[in-house]
Amino acid sequence: MRSIYPVFRYTDAKAAIDWLAGAFGFEAGEVTEAPDGTVAHAELTYGGGMIMVGQRSGPAGAVPDADDWRVYVAVDDVDAHHARAVAAGAEVIMPLTDRPYGSREYGARDLEGNPWSFGTYRP
Repeated sequence: MRSIYPVFRYTDAKAAIDWLAGAFGFEAGEVTEAPDGTVAHAELTYGGGMIMVGQRSGPAGAVPDADDWRVYVAVDDVDAHHARAVAAGAEVIMPLTDRPYGSREYGARDLEGNPWSFGTYRP
């Protein structure tokens, strides 16, 4: 079972999904639209791997920032994982949050500022 998933945000996530399929051979699985018709969440597979894709919140042409990419790691006990990260000095950038799709998640930066997300959701 997979545990680590790269996450990417795009200005036009629908176009990105099509491009990733055509250029790199990814296959779209689940694609969930937001009320405004943009992609809220998509899961693309390639071989035994998977990435997650969604709509970027910033303006078109903006330089990607920490909200545009990260690595998501599925963990069994996110509360214990959060406590361990905090004890080690991780900068929490999103507090423990219960999501409407059933996941409990948090976000943190590593020692060099790279963003990570951890949660109970397993695509």
